[in-house]
Amino acid sequence: MMNKTDNNIYVDIDQLRKLQFKGEGINFSPRQAVNSVLNGRYASKLRGRGLNFEELRHYRAGDDIRYMDWKVTKRTGKPHIKVFTEERERNVFLIVDQRASMFFGSKGKMKSVIGAELAALIGWRVVAAGDRIGALIFNDDNETVLPAKRGHKHLAQILHTVVKFNHQLGLGNNSHNASDSINKGWRKIAQVCGHDSLIIYVGDGNGWNEKTTHLMKNIRRHNEVIACNIIDALEQKLPSMAQMVVSDGELQIQFDALGKTQQQYQQRIESQQTLYAKTATKYRVPLLTINTIKPVNIQLRNAFRRGGE
Repeated sequence: MMNKTDNNIYVDIDQLRKLQFKGEGINFSPRQAVNSVLNGRYASKLRGRGLNFEELRHYRAGDDIRYMDWKVTKRTGKPHIKVFTEERERNVFLIVDQRASMFFGSKGKMKSVIGAELAALIGWRVVAAGDRIGALIFNDDNETVLPAKRGHKHLAQILHTVVKFNHQLGLGNNSHNASDSINKGWRKIAQVCGHDSLIIYVGDGNGWNEKTTHLMKNIRRHNEVIACNIIDALEQKLPSMAQMVVSDGELQIQFDALGKTQQQYQQRIESQQTLYAKTATKYRVPLLTINTIKPVNIQLRNAFRRGGE
């Protein structure tokens, strides 16, 4: 039986509360610079055109030249760009994946724990900015939707729900269809997010298929989307072993992890990851890779720094 007091295996509410002060430098509010990871090269057309001038800085590769300040550039001899932020508000919705596929971790923490911590970190940053946060938390069988609202009390309700779903995870056979469960989640968020929202998916993308792509594409037409892709190194590539034993806690199998088995597994993983990555690129969705080893706040801050470069 799994130890539910081990914070690497199961998350608790105190663990999520402590992340409130670890997200400095990460901003998920709608007042994003036009060249940030939420806008910049991933940006859809700005709706409403409510822009405020924020600062003047040196041009960086990937910046939109439409915002170049040619007068300052000419005067200084170095390219400068105007940075604007959006004026209008929008809701932020989390899609928190707590399915059986997330209950895995070969090193560090379970993917499900990392997902819960990411959701908390993002939630704290959104609340600190005074914006509204909502969530869809789902597993293989059920989902809970919490509408977008402001305030610490509402975020606490979201985090308690995440913890509840996290503690429902356990060992045993999983006969669910991964594509059915992830598509059900994306269909549900489409019913509640409306227009001009920021949707942040936190999960491993297990079961992602063409139908998932279609659902996300329709949401992306009127909203911004970010995907936090949680990975474990062992899942990405099986070790080269003549005999490998795998167990779900109840049953176990022994197989040859070399040759054909290795190739088939690798092809399946790469096929899904390729579809996931191509979808993100095609529809200009930032795909942030998060592992199970490093602290989530450091990884998220680094991912946003790379996105803004």
